[in-house]
Amino acid sequence: MQPLREDRSVPDETQPQPQGPVDASLVPRYCGPATFARLPRLDEVDSAAVAVLGIPFDSGVSYRPGARFGPGHIRASSKLLRPYNPALDVSPFAVHQVADAGDLAVNPFDIVEALGTVEAEIARLRAAGSKVLTLGGDHTLALPILRAVAADRGPVAVLHFDAHLDTWDTYFGAPYTHGTPFRRASEEGLIDLERSMHIGIRGPLYGEQDLTADGVLGFQVVRSDDYENEGLSTVIDRMRRRLAGPDGAGGPVYVSVDIDVLDPAHAPGTGTPEAGGMTSRELLNTIRALVGTDVVGADVVEVAPPYDHAELTGVAAAHVAYELLSVLAVNAR
Repeated sequence: MQPLREDRSVPDETQPQPQGPVDASLVPRYCGPATFARLPRLDEVDSAAVAVLGIPFDSGVSYRPGARFGPGHIRASSKLLRPYNPALDVSPFAVHQVADAGDLAVNPFDIVEALGTVEAEIARLRAAGSKVLTLGGDHTLALPILRAVAADRGPVAVLHFDAHLDTWDTYFGAPYTHGTPFRRASEEGLIDLERSMHIGIRGPLYGEQDLTADGVLGFQVVRSDDYENEGLSTVIDRMRRRLAGPDGAGGPVYVSVDIDVLDPAHAPGTGTPEAGGMTSRELLNTIRALVGTDVVGADVVEVAPPYDHAELTGVAAAHVAYELLSVLAVNAR
């Protein structure tokens, strides 16, 4: 028998009610389904407004591997998430149907083929009416996702949380790696050059030209230190003004979160850690400020569980995903 699921939505007899997570009063949180937040699988519901898709792929990494195990780790770390988000006053799983789409099998030996597989699956889910929250996997995945999103929404603002720019040209002559997705996306016309932004940038670069080239590709930069020097509210104001664009009209926004945007004290389980990063609280509050923006998709990537003692990174990533789902719910409501 299928366990009873929590349902705290306001009844509406004209609409089918979303299936929520398994009820923790009936099934302890340390057991039950291995889906994100113990939500139903996509094949258990008629349709989903939001699909949570795992992509266990890390063939594009340049330093420590392990992000291929990220989707399962984030799901395991999400079991304690509860159905009501008091910070945004929303029950993200009751407003509309959210379901776990499982993991996408991609070729680990052929990056170009893998990118094509990802693009096709994101396009399929979007055509079925689902916005997609992707659990990675390494950051190479952002490129095919943006290809699929831009195919039906046109160039989108990319709000990129990361320690690194990820707008480098090549590694060892290879154009598709986790350090190059946003250069390729800009070159392919997938990015709104007047509304895109990196947040959390820090650490050494190869040279000053990295920043110069990054600006030409369409990005403004909020450094990690800006949270200390300017304060959270000022950073959020800068972000919202950038996403609104020069004319204030806004437009579609894609959110990409590399978990290494957090300080290694908050997220040690990642392939390219950099000292001096954001706190979990700063990141979660910044994401909550996206309420009212047209978020059309998101990813949480670069979680590498082999380096994640005490599940610190997995818990942080699960909460980042939960806040993104909450933003989508508030916007839908």
